[in-house]
Amino acid sequence: MAMRIAILHNFYLGTGGEDVVFHSEAELLRLHGHNVLTYTVSNEIIQQLRPWQAARLAIWNKGLYAELKQWFQHHRPDVAHFHNIFFVLSPAAYQAAYDTGVPVVQTLHNYRLICPAGQLLRQGRPCELCVGKQVPIAGIYYGCYKNRATTLTVALHVLKQRWAHQWERVIQIFIALSEFARQKFIEGGLPADKVVVKPNFLHSDPGEGEHQGGYALFVGRLSPEKGVEILLNAWKRVPYSIPLKIVGDGPLAERVRQATAEYPHVEWLGHVSRSAVFALMKEASLLVFPSICYENMSLSILEAFATGLPVLATNHGSMASMIRHGETGWLFEPGNHEALSEAVHTLWNNPECLREMGRHARAEYRKHYTAESNYEQLITIYKRAIREHGRGNT
Repeated sequence: MAMRIAILHNFYLGTGGEDVVFHSEAELLRLHGHNVLTYTVSNEIIQQLRPWQAARLAIWNKGLYAELKQWFQHHRPDVAHFHNIFFVLSPAAYQAAYDTGVPVVQTLHNYRLICPAGQLLRQGRPCELCVGKQVPIAGIYYGCYKNRATTLTVALHVLKQRWAHQWERVIQIFIALSEFARQKFIEGGLPADKVVVKPNFLHSDPGEGEHQGGYALFVGRLSPEKGVEILLNAWKRVPYSIPLKIVGDGPLAERVRQATAEYPHVEWLGHVSRSAVFALMKEASLLVFPSICYENMSLSILEAFATGLPVLATNHGSMASMIRHGETGWLFEPGNHEALSEAVHTLWNNPECLREMGRHARAEYRKHYTAESNYEQLITIYKRAIREHGRGNT
């Protein structure tokens, strides 16, 4: 039976993975015959505001509350699914849905509810100082999100939700992207019975590759938290017979360019199209994913799985819950470039192991990360949110 589904999203100043998921899920639901209503805002508006005005907006957007309340009353959706509410939508958006009798689902794309910086990362290392704390004093003190003033704004944005008991009353279901993330959010104070796991997905199957290119591949932002330095230091110890292709751009681009000049088996391709990424994955022998941060759910890993490409990744965070060591990929000690280079040696000398892991990775994609699998999970979540909302109002 077709549903009337409202999907709401607050775009950041730059595009990112949350935007991709927002568009993909809306399109997926439309393809299955549902009436999808979208409501979007952008953080571009904050560039025109003074800092105190932006802070007030993030904590509670009074004008948007009135506008959204009318919007919900007019469209009467069966459920409201939120992706991002920071800055402009603010916690007022949840309240507008609640006050018009609309069940609420929230996807947790980052760790902002339990970490002001949203990454559980500080000074290049995982940090959980604020997890489970009523007030994130450590995050404010260290100015983990840009600076202390902006971090305080983020903290108040989250505390507004906590103080208003929105997590318990207003939101029926939170969607965590991995089991690791689910456990962290529960440790951070979200009600365990409200947090479910539904991973991201690929809208279309890119198909399995032949993986005959004879190279390792890195795809991602060239930034410290993605483990770029670990990658480059590891490849200093890797023989010239094991080429590495690097796809992406970012603040460490110059560092990568220098490495390509120094090491002939390292090649930087810069930013390439998504179709080109799939083509590279289909020929690669191994995807290297040395992220320092916990991540939430990497689309690069899903894309690798879909093409039958095994992943060599850091043994922590969502990577450890997505990858089965020795079966769909390989895990190495976080932050240890020597362990990474040793793992590369081990796997490169065992091509049959790489092929077998690639077959299992492809099977993992087909079981958990296809559009059809995701659609079934999404509809189940919506139906449960409607039931939970009904119980709460009887």
